[in-house]
Amino acid sequence: MDLVIRNATVIDGTGAPGYAADIAIARGRIAEIGRVTARGAEEIDAKAQLVTPGFVDIHTHYDGQAMWDPHLAPSAWHGVTTAVMGNCGVGFAPVKPADRDTLIELMEGVEDIPGPALHEGLNWQWESFPEYLDALAARPRDIDICAQLPHAALRVYVMGARALALENATPADIAEMRRLAAEAMHAGAFGFTTSRTISHKTLAGDPTPTLRAQEDELTGIALGLRDAGSGMIELVSDWNTPDAATEFAMVRRIVEATGRPLVFSLSQRHDRTRDWRTLLDLSDQAAADGLSIRPVFPPRPIGILFGLLGSQNPFSGTPSYKALAHLPLPDRVAALRDPQTRARILAEDPHAGSNFPLLARLSYARMFPFGDPPDYEPPESNSVAAIAARQGRSAADVAYDLLIADGGQSFLFAPLTNYAGFSLAPCEEMLTHPNTIVGLSDGGAHVGFISDASFPTYLLSYWGRDRATGRQPVEELIRRQTSDTARAVGLTDRGILRPGLRADLNIIDFDRLALHRPEMRFDLPAGGRRLLQRATGYTATIVAGAITYRDGAATGALPGRLVRKRAGNGKQGD
Repeated sequence: MDLVIRNATVIDGTGAPGYAADIAIARGRIAEIGRVTARGAEEIDAKAQLVTPGFVDIHTHYDGQAMWDPHLAPSAWHGVTTAVMGNCGVGFAPVKPADRDTLIELMEGVEDIPGPALHEGLNWQWESFPEYLDALAARPRDIDICAQLPHAALRVYVMGARALALENATPADIAEMRRLAAEAMHAGAFGFTTSRTISHKTLAGDPTPTLRAQEDELTGIALGLRDAGSGMIELVSDWNTPDAATEFAMVRRIVEATGRPLVFSLSQRHDRTRDWRTLLDLSDQAAADGLSIRPVFPPRPIGILFGLLGSQNPFSGTPSYKALAHLPLPDRVAALRDPQTRARILAEDPHAGSNFPLLARLSYARMFPFGDPPDYEPPESNSVAAIAARQGRSAADVAYDLLIADGGQSFLFAPLTNYAGFSLAPCEEMLTHPNTIVGLSDGGAHVGFISDASFPTYLLSYWGRDRATGRQPVEELIRRQTSDTARAVGLTDRGILRPGLRADLNIIDFDRLALHRPEMRFDLPAGGRRLLQRATGYTATIVAGAITYRDGAATGALPGRLVRKRAGNGKQGD
């Protein structure tokens, strides 16, 4: 045996109760579970620890990072052993040489991945989507990746400037996109993704090219998946054309016409607080009618982290702050402490010069000191506005002080979704719903102001141990991010601990499992910065039988690969 894990509490990924056993691994597969008498070339004593399948994250954006970085942090730090990327309709293939900058600008605006890092990190040794998969397959990594065909890249490839102008696709355009979609699925893509939200824009403020794609275009592309006999559809939408029920009806017609499964992003909006329940009910009805339309939800608020270390703070758009933004953090904090500078910044309009479209949706009534350890369910009484009211000060004045505290290392947390009532009750309802899927971590994206790749750790530690009410069984939480996510995308060789299946595992010291405060690192190509969040409690992460992380530190092993989905039968390749 290559590796034997002894004295473990096995949480096998099916939702069944945990049990005591050893696990033997040989040649990248689970060889035996039970009382293992054979000795391993290496052995780990997992007494009083959980052994689980590796986590499968179906909503990430490592499309660029996977080209230059063998370590897909931060997801790999949080027990993820397989990541599905290419979501939200953005990515880098297919692409004509003249459109490379267009796709970079779109990824930079939609997913907050620095353009200079993408320009330096991408070698563009591809044009077609199959060639992109080949380029991905040529590099080893610490986790497995699965790629999807992004609608924005496909549309620009076929329609050029007409796609950027949001023109309707012609029948000839649709036929070509259908052909290319089938080609991508035959090459091993896991699906096709699209975006219908006004929040997805370039840095210049231009909408994503897919925003107004008509039903005939979406159906035509999905028919390409049907032609190949493989692939799912992933969609993010505002659900307002003209309302959630009407748009869902269109989505349902596409699934009915093509037979392909579909997943969509679901969270409680703060302006339309009931739409998520409408969508949940509609997906339930679709499931009852035999259609696979499943919502993917986050286990906590999706929120902005405002800070001097990040790409955004409440004063980023003011002229006086912009004049200081280039300074190293200590010098910037010193300048911000100057009373005259403070007075100027607080007197200036924070919106007029801001390039951050979400700023207008945020208020100090929904902005909180983040803390260390971070607090993702803060009480309303701890908002910046509430603190200011108690102290008889302006909310901006309080926010300013909080930002420069701790030498500028602190953050303000501003929930965008799932926190309309200042509680995680919507998350709890989604978490206990049988048709939902846990996800939306956006690993690899929003590197300057969101840090949600830690979702797997949060799900297990907070919902399984720390929350005062509504705690969920650990076995169910593990199932939620292993077998359930794996099966949702058609992965059949992982997600469960069973002899013969792939040896992707986590060894977790559950009592010690905890999140750290995010920190900023300047380790992207071209010196780009990104927020990264560490965790404590992962004794080991194992990919294809190789230990990739010990106590959060990379071992140097790179057993991860590109997984190709087989067209025709929908199963992944070997």
